Amino acid sequence: MSIPSSSPANVRVDAWLWAIRAYKTRSAATAACRAGHIRINGNPAKASQSVIIGDTIRVRESGWERILEVRRLIAKRVGAEAASHCFTDHTPPRPVAPKLGLPQRDRGAGRPTKKDRRDMEKLRG
Repeated sequence: MSIPSSSPANVRVDAWLWAIRAYKTRSAATAACRAGHIRINGNPAKASQSVIIGDTIRVRESGWERILEVRRLIAKRVGAEAASHCFTDHTPPRPVAPKLGLPQRDRGAGRPTKKDRRDMEKLRG
């Protein structure tokens, strides 16, 4: 599926976020706008606010933020490959969580002995 050649003059931010597949449903995108998770050019956005080409949209999701730049306006949902041409993703990579140095028991090793449990408690503090 391709993007229609005639792009609309203005598109609501919730419809655009749904069309580029940032949200599964348009109502989820609207709820995110109401909750204050969407910012356009640094300002909080209402769901009905129009986006234009060149706008920077920040989408806050579960502890991290996606930064999207509008390259093309679309109002209808399209395939993932076609949707990727409508925005530029400036999101920095997610921070890697530090791995804990807890020992892992071999599968099938059975229940830990009393000595093993004491050693595990020493490591945990």
